[in-house]
Amino acid sequence: MAEKKLKILIVNYEFPPLGGGGGVATLDLGLEWVKEAQVDILTSHFKGLPFYENLNGINVYRTKIFFRTSRDAATFVSMASYLITGFFKGISLVRKNRYDVINTHFAVPSGPLGYILSKVFSIPNVLSLHGGDIYDPSKKLSPHDSAIFKPVVKFILNSATKIVAQSSNTRDNALKYYSPKNDVDIIPLAFHPPKTPRVTRKKLALSDDDFYVITIGRLIKRKSIQTLLYAIKQIKNEKIKLLIVGDGPEKDYLSSIVAAEKLEGRVKFLGFLEDDDKYKFLSLCDVFALTSLHEGFGIVFMEAMAMGLPIVCTNHGGQVDFLKDKENAILINVGDHNKCAEGIMTLYKNKKLYQKLANNNKKKVKDFYAPAVASRYMEIFKSLSDRDK
Repeated sequence: MAEKKLKILIVNYEFPPLGGGGGVATLDLGLEWVKEAQVDILTSHFKGLPFYENLNGINVYRTKIFFRTSRDAATFVSMASYLITGFFKGISLVRKNRYDVINTHFAVPSGPLGYILSKVFSIPNVLSLHGGDIYDPSKKLSPHDSAIFKPVVKFILNSATKIVAQSSNTRDNALKYYSPKNDVDIIPLAFHPPKTPRVTRKKLALSDDDFYVITIGRLIKRKSIQTLLYAIKQIKNEKIKLLIVGDGPEKDYLSSIVAAEKLEGRVKFLGFLEDDDKYKFLSLCDVFALTSLHEGFGIVFMEAMAMGLPIVCTNHGGQVDFLKDKENAILINVGDHNKCAEGIMTLYKNKKLYQKLANNNKKKVKDFYAPAVASRYMEIFKSLSDRDK
């Protein structure tokens, strides 16, 4: 007799093309799980997107939300409305499909919705923490320091059947600030390696003589891209230039710095790029840099590593699980544009170190390939499903 096909409901308020790494990782997991299970995702709608689509076997259900004007950043109202509209859509989906397990991504805002559906229908709920949902030093209302949100997050963690963090930093923050009664497992984000694009610098209007630093991410306060801008300003070599991929609410502020520091000839905003175009630029650049205040994990690191780029980044976050100073990256303190400039110049001048970091990244990224990561989740899902039979 054939084994029953597992039914998984993923609850994540952001899913590509919305949001950042948490949504991308959800897609990468789903693409693996759908090979042996039914995978449905309950996410939020945005203008121009269908309310339902089948994405390589994944059933994507988008529920209406209000007052979200950007694919890069959610508003408080949009997140709150997702909980309400998602509840009614979720009830309908669970009644129809009778899921074996719910996988909820982000303690807030997805957490309460995953909890309610789990509670009402007695379905195991695996809660995946992504970092910023429990700790974000760039926000005044970061859950870890909020009298309103901290009790909510603590309740969501204690109500989950299983808690998974994407890095040791995220796990440690969960333990430090919320003291959950359940253990917190660490499973990194899944990653599907891209094919290296066949493209020339000339085709992308890049100079063969210049040394390009590239950063990728939503233009939000947590990314602290101004640190990187001031590092470029400090570097006097005009051949070292910066490409910024992404869009978001900090665009005008960052543009004002570029203008004030007279960096227009050395800094270029590329805006949001689809994956194909993003990888074209990555493959042709020399260094990947990310000067965030904090990263829960950072799927963009995987993308840069897959393209064989050495990395300059801050040392606060989950990236320190796999990025080691002078091994595959140069790590700097948060906000230290002087050391950031030094790191870039070191890679510009020291070709031996440059090649060492690049080669090590090509090897290290294989640890995060999606099949192996997704299977660790699937083991949890199957054990919970068997337990409830």
